[in-house]
Amino acid sequence: MITQFNVLSTWLKAHTKSERGAAMVEYALLVALIAIVAIAALRALGGTVSTNFSEIDSDLQ
Repeated sequence: MITQFNVLSTWLKAHTKSERGAAMVEYALLVALIAIVAIAALRALGGTVSTNFSEIDSDLQ
């Protein structure tokens, strides 16, 4: 019984010390940062981009 407990305890310790969650948090922070930069760029260039697309649309018609 004690050996089974030791095996289970060792197995649990080996599988719970994973940095998988930390990597997921890092990826989430990167995605959030990219989204913030994209939103800021669209706000800064939004009028120019809209005008350019309108001109292209009118040229195509």
